[in-house]
Amino acid sequence: MKILYINVLYSPYVAGGAEISLKLIVESMQARGHDVAVLSLAPREGIHSEQVDGVRVYRAGLRNYYWPFSQERPGAFRRLAWHLRDRYNAAIGSDIEHVLQIERPDVVSCHNLVGWSVAVWDEVARANIPFVQVLHDMYLMCANSNMYKEEGVCHGQCFRCRVLRTGHERRSLQASAVVGISRNILDRFTAAGYFAGVPRHVIYNARRIPTASGTRKREPGSPLKIGYIGTLSLIKGVEWLITQFRKSRIEGSLHIAGRGQAEYVRHLENLVATDPRITFAGYVDAADFYAGIDLLVVPSCWEEPLGMVAVEGLANNLPVIASNRGGLPETVIHGVNGLLCEPNEPDSLGEALTTLWQDNVLYNQLSQCARQSIAPLLNPDRMAGEYEAVLQAAIKK
Repeated sequence: MKILYINVLYSPYVAGGAEISLKLIVESMQARGHDVAVLSLAPREGIHSEQVDGVRVYRAGLRNYYWPFSQERPGAFRRLAWHLRDRYNAAIGSDIEHVLQIERPDVVSCHNLVGWSVAVWDEVARANIPFVQVLHDMYLMCANSNMYKEEGVCHGQCFRCRVLRTGHERRSLQASAVVGISRNILDRFTAAGYFAGVPRHVIYNARRIPTASGTRKREPGSPLKIGYIGTLSLIKGVEWLITQFRKSRIEGSLHIAGRGQAEYVRHLENLVATDPRITFAGYVDAADFYAGIDLLVVPSCWEEPLGMVAVEGLANNLPVIASNRGGLPETVIHGVNGLLCEPNEPDSLGEALTTLWQDNVLYNQLSQCARQSIAPLLNPDRMAGEYEAVLQAAIKK
C-alpha cells in the first residue's frame, strides 16, 4: 500500500502522545514494506519536505492567525478568530491537494486535524481516495479538544462548540473507517452521531518499553515516593494530587515532572512553596523518572482518551492510581494493577494514596501484575497489523 498520514505535527515536533504513537505506526508500516509519507504543519510559510528517520515528511505552513504550540496564551479575541478559521480552513486545501498529487496514495490515514480542520476530509474525498480517521482526542467535537471546562467534564457540546463544529457530523460520513484509540473515545463519538454507518474499530496504542529490572517491593512503614509525569494543566489533575497529598499523613514525597503554561506552573509552585516533600523536576527522561519512584498517579479530571503514561508506568512495574474516567479504566484495572479514584469524590485520591502507603502486601501484588496486565500494548507489531488490516479493507471498500 501507498499510505499518506496526515497529522498536525510530526517528529521531532511533539505536542503529546499522539505524535509519539503516530511515529511508531508510520515506521512500523514502513518496516512491513508499505510506501509511507507524512503531511504535517509548521509555523513557516510554504511546503517543505525532508527525511525523518527514513520517512518522507512534508510540512505545510499553518494558514491561521498564530502558531498554537507555544507557551504563550493569546488574548480571547485572537483565540476566537483562530477557532473560527479552524472550523473549516478552506485556505489550506491547496496544500493538501498539492501533496496528494505528488504522492498519489492508495489510502489516507487522518489523525489529529487541529490547524488542518475537516477541510482535509473534503480534499481527500474530492480526489476519490479512501481515508481512515483515527480518534486521539475530542477535537472533532470540541474546539478545545477535551470536552472540559473549569466546572468539569462537558456531557454534551456547548453552544460555542456546536457553532464551531457545525457540519462535522455530516462530513464524518465520508470516512471509509474510523478508529478509536480506546473504546471510550469511539463510543463518545458514535453516541453523538458521528461516523454513522462507517466501519468502527478500536486499536490501542503501543509503546516499545524495555523490561524494567524486577517488580517493586515495599516493606512495612517505608516512605512512599509518589510520581506524576506529563503536562502541568488543570485538566490533568495535578492540583488535585498536590492537595490530596498535602492533606494526607503519608510518610513520603511527591515528585512532579513535566511542563505547562508558565502562569499555571507558577501557581502550582506557589501552592507547595512551604512543603519540602514536593518537588518539581521539569522535563526529565521518563525511564529515569519511573526508576526513581514507587507509585505513579494519573489524576486526570477530563476523560483521557487512553492515557499512555499509565501504560508506561505499568510497563515499569509501577502500581498506578488513576482517575476512573475516559480510557484509563481500560488499562488500569482496580485491584489488579492499580487503584481507581473518582474526581467527583476528591478524597478518594487521598484514600488510594494512603492505602498503598500502608498496605505493602497489596502494593506488592499490584506491582507483580503491572507489566503483564498490559503486555499487548507493548507490542508495536500487534498495533501495526491491526492498522494494516483496517487500511487494506478501506481500499477494497
